[in-house]
Amino acid sequence: MRSRSRSCSEMSISLSAAPSPAEREALRAPRSPPAAAPPPLVGALIESLSFRSCGFGRAASSAFEKEDLRLRATLPQRLRDALHAALKARNPSAGAFALAEALGVGAPANPWFGLEPEDAPENPLVAFVNPRSGGRLGPVLKTRLQELIGEDQVFDITVVKPSEFVEYALGCLEQLAGSGDHSARSVRHNLRIMVAGGDGTVGWVLGCLGELYVQNREPVPPVAVIPLGTGNDLSRSFGWGASFPFSWKAAAKRSLYKAILGTVSCLDSWHVVVSMPEGEEEQELDLPHSLRHLGECTFYDDGTAEGELPETILCFDGVFYNYFSIGMDAQVAYGFHQLRDDKPFLASGPLSNKLIYAGYTCKQGWFFTQCISDPELRGLTNIIRVSIKKMDSSEWEHIPVPSSVRAIVALNLHNYASGRNPWGNLKPEYLEKKGFVEAQSDDGLLEIFGLKQGWHASLVMVELISAKHIAQAAAIRLEIKGGQWRDAYMQMDGEPWKQPLSAEYSTFVDIKRVPYRSLIINGADR
Repeated sequence: MRSRSRSCSEMSISLSAAPSPAEREALRAPRSPPAAAPPPLVGALIESLSFRSCGFGRAASSAFEKEDLRLRATLPQRLRDALHAALKARNPSAGAFALAEALGVGAPANPWFGLEPEDAPENPLVAFVNPRSGGRLGPVLKTRLQELIGEDQVFDITVVKPSEFVEYALGCLEQLAGSGDHSARSVRHNLRIMVAGGDGTVGWVLGCLGELYVQNREPVPPVAVIPLGTGNDLSRSFGWGASFPFSWKAAAKRSLYKAILGTVSCLDSWHVVVSMPEGEEEQELDLPHSLRHLGECTFYDDGTAEGELPETILCFDGVFYNYFSIGMDAQVAYGFHQLRDDKPFLASGPLSNKLIYAGYTCKQGWFFTQCISDPELRGLTNIIRVSIKKMDSSEWEHIPVPSSVRAIVALNLHNYASGRNPWGNLKPEYLEKKGFVEAQSDDGLLEIFGLKQGWHASLVMVELISAKHIAQAAAIRLEIKGGQWRDAYMQMDGEPWKQPLSAEYSTFVDIKRVPYRSLIINGADR
């Protein structure tokens, strides 16, 4: 297996109202300076010391670790109040009162305040929790994280969206920092984010943080992961594990320490734009959170289009980090997600989720294609045309799709479908024969492979054989011609949707690399 990351330089909040005048006055009252955070050595020793052997016992050990975490990660109360106010008002300026409160702390002037703010934590951390992930473990995990780092720094992702946090909360810190609040500047510069959820949730947060690059609002906070999804392939790739362990209370504490002390790696990300004919079908399109509507747009044909192009097209886009796929695997994922939304009690954990997935592979006909006459269950070559751009090339090249392929996957990481490596570890002579290069973390290429019927996919999943190798590409264009097909199923990082197709016009999917890299904290460091 290979690692698709490379080292790089370190780069359910409650929406309560802003503090009342009386509360602000209480905050301005003289108070003693906050206790200094323990030296970094303390955090490193916590896991290695045996408190029982020293006579403290488990309770004392746990209390010490909780206190150490809070000292390291908890934001000053005035900054937490400011973030609350900015999110509630949906206005970064709503937290401006925090600067006035900083001036009333009562501590003597410190000439080194700009270098090491007195009330800023050493490792500021906030957490996003998806309550729908992990067999509904999210709500109890949220409570546990609130115990460890404070209620105000744990976000329920269904209440506070990552885009709102980026726009209003981080914007508030930036405005305070620009006004001379050195603590806000330190928090904004050193902030890290923990995401508890599946690959789709992690990708959603990474995509929102990526907007900071576009808006020239760096630095971008790196992201740590608590794996609550079914596959957790992105989590596996960066050392955060395949699933959250049964001893999750202790694991939550260890994960927080890794999040605040771990090194940071880079992750390539890929931009997807789907261009579809305008029509009534668009009203039925239910997109996952990782995608956004762009409205009417213009499609630029570079000579690759084979079908009819409509006068008006509608577009939506998003970013993926692990894989994009079209075909039967996405249809199975779509059926699972629909069931989980309709009957959440059935999707009670990773094991039951995998059993449901297995059932859907049979129900959708992946194993029994010969017995089914539905044209939508046949090979993708009937509806799809694949064009790619190779590295350092500006020309599109048409790539034939094998007639037996029923799912096409463009893979960025080496983990797919719960830790499998369908591309395989290819021998040098095979690479030379196919014109491929050995996949590296910074090669800027996607590996494109196909899955045939369910029997072939099963052997790929147990890694007895490799998938059907199709190409390596720096950019991909898919042209999808409906014909007898009414829909095509697609997914990005485990987030599926049903894409309506036109019998008359083509639908296009364009994939190209994002010019900046996302930042992931390594979970295998400690």
